[in-house]
Amino acid sequence: MKRPILIHPDPRLKKLCDPVPDLSDDLRVLADDMLETMYEAPGIGLAAPQIGVLSRLIVLDCAKPDNGEDPRPLVMFNPRVLASSDERNVYEEGCLSIPDQYAEVERPKVVDVEWLDRDGKLHAETFDGLWATCVQHEIDHLDGKLFIDYLKPLKRQMITRKMVKLKRERARA
Repeated sequence: MKRPILIHPDPRLKKLCDPVPDLSDDLRVLADDMLETMYEAPGIGLAAPQIGVLSRLIVLDCAKPDNGEDPRPLVMFNPRVLASSDERNVYEEGCLSIPDQYAEVERPKVVDVEWLDRDGKLHAETFDGLWATCVQHEIDHLDGKLFIDYLKPLKRQMITRKMVKLKRERARA
């Protein structure tokens, strides 16, 4: 089931999320809903707080079907970065909670991430490039951090004002 995505500014997007203590069928359904929501948006990542659930759960899929890549949906419960490279990468990031706004953000180029999958199995993987950027962006959401928090204050305020205006317009519609 597709879920509504919260738009910045919303206080839930700035909250620290709780670890998932035990995997339940409800949480697996939530993960499926998040994947459906992400693909339909369309986006390459989505964090639970973006749909108003303050749990440490993210989904992502950075595969590029246009380049002949098969989809690779990942569901990550309690993801955490174990290590990150000194080498940095700059990507133009966007966010489903900040529609149509993009900015260059610098992050570690490579990260090692550990997480539980939908069956409770522990995984660890090294992510590089866009996958590394995406997983870091989504984990940031679990810590109440948005990509615009990396920007200079003036640019961040400008984007926030645009989002306030967008929310007002949507409320009137």
